[in-house]
Amino acid sequence: MSSVTLGIIGLVILLFLFPTGIELGFAMALVGFIGFSLVRSFPAGLDLLARDLFDVFSSYGFTVIPLFILMGQIAYNAGIARRLYHTAYRFLGHIPGGLAMATVAGATAFKAICGSSPATAATFASVAVPEMDRYGYDRKLSTGVVATVGTLGILMPPSVTLIVFGVITEQSIGKLFLAGLIPGLVIAFFFVLVIAGWCRLNPALGPKGERSTWKQRLISLPEFLFVGVIFLLVVGGMMKGFFTPTEAGSVGTVAVLLLAVVRRQIDFKGYLKSMAESLRTAGMVLMLIAGSTILGHFLTVTKIPMLAAEWVVSLPLPRYAVMILVSLIYLLGGSFVDDLAFMVLATPIFYPAVKQLGFDPIWFGIIIGITVMIGVVIPPVAINVFVVRNITRESFSNIYRGVLPFLVSLIAGAVLVFIFPQLATWLPSVLMR
Repeated sequence: MSSVTLGIIGLVILLFLFPTGIELGFAMALVGFIGFSLVRSFPAGLDLLARDLFDVFSSYGFTVIPLFILMGQIAYNAGIARRLYHTAYRFLGHIPGGLAMATVAGATAFKAICGSSPATAATFASVAVPEMDRYGYDRKLSTGVVATVGTLGILMPPSVTLIVFGVITEQSIGKLFLAGLIPGLVIAFFFVLVIAGWCRLNPALGPKGERSTWKQRLISLPEFLFVGVIFLLVVGGMMKGFFTPTEAGSVGTVAVLLLAVVRRQIDFKGYLKSMAESLRTAGMVLMLIAGSTILGHFLTVTKIPMLAAEWVVSLPLPRYAVMILVSLIYLLGGSFVDDLAFMVLATPIFYPAVKQLGFDPIWFGIIIGITVMIGVVIPPVAINVFVVRNITRESFSNIYRGVLPFLVSLIAGAVLVFIFPQLATWLPSVLMR
C-alpha cells in the first residue's frame, strides 16, 4: 500500500472519529502516530509522539496562548464586560434598538482584552439579555445579537484563533492582530446598521430605553478608557517592538489583574477560578496544536499536503475562485467539527497552496478568521448559539432567526476583504514595516 493511500485512509478514519466524542486533539495524535508508524516504523512513531508532545507543551512561544486566555478570563470574572456594556448603554440606550447597539459596542471594547468568542457570548448573554428583557426587547433580536457579537473576538486582538493561525503558519502574531482590527470594526459597524434597519422596519423589536444625562455618561466613560489603555499597551508594545507577543500577553494579564485588584473587582477565589478556566481552555488548544503537529508529520511523509497544493494550483479556475473554494471547505468542515479544531486540521494542508497562488498569508488568515466567525453561529456545531441557549433557555429556532440578519454582515465583511485586501494588509504594512 502506497503512503498516499495510507494518508487518505488516515484522514477518512479521522472523519469517522469526529462523531464519537473523542477530543479532536487526541484523535489527530492517534491517527498521526499509527499512520507514521505504518509508513516508517513503530519505534519511529513512538519517537515522533514523544518529541512532538514535548516540543509543543514545553515551547516558550506557545505560552502566548494561555497568557491571553488568562487575561480574558480575569476580565470576565472581574465584571469588566458588564461595566463596558452599561457605559455603552448610557450613550445609545435611548434610541430604537439602542440596547442591542450598546451590546455591540460593549462587546467590541471587551474584545480588546478577551480573545474568547464563547466567553464573550456567555458574558453578554448574562448581562445584556436580562436588560433587554426589562425594556421589552424581542428575544429574537436580543439573543441573536449576543450570539453573533461574540464572534468579533475571532478577528479583534487578542484573538486566540489568530494566535493559533500564526503559530501554525509561522506568521507574525502582531501583524495578524493589526490585520484583524479594521475588518473587525467594519463588521461591528455592519452589526449596528443591521440593528438600526431591523428596528426601523419593526420598532417593536427594540423599544427605546431611558435617556441618560451627560453627567451619567461622563462618569461611566473611564471604563472604556481603562480598556483602551490596556489595548494600546499590549498591541502598541508589540507593534513598536518593545516586547514579543508572549511578553505582551504577560504585560496585558498583569495590567488587567492590577486594574481588577486595585478597583476591588476580583478576589482570590475569582483569581483561582480564572486560572482554572484558563488552564482548561489552554490545555485544549495546546492539545489541538500537538495533535495537529503529529498528524502533520504523518501527512508530510505521505506527501498529501504537497499533492493537495499542486492539485489546487492546477485547477482551471481563477485564483480568487480557488480561494473561495478553499473558504467554503473551511466553512463546511467547521459546520460539523469545532471551527478552531478544523482550522488546525485544514491549515497545514491548504496553506502551501495559498502561498503558491501568491496570496498574502496575513490576508489569508483574516479570510479564514471571518469564515470561522460564520461557522460558530451556523448549525450543526454552533458553539455560540449553544452558549446563549444554555444561559437564556431560549429556543434554538428563535436564536437562529435572530442570528440570520447578522450573518449578512459577516458575509458582507468577507466580500469586502476579498475585493479590498488592503482592509487587512494596510495597517500591518504601515505600522510594522
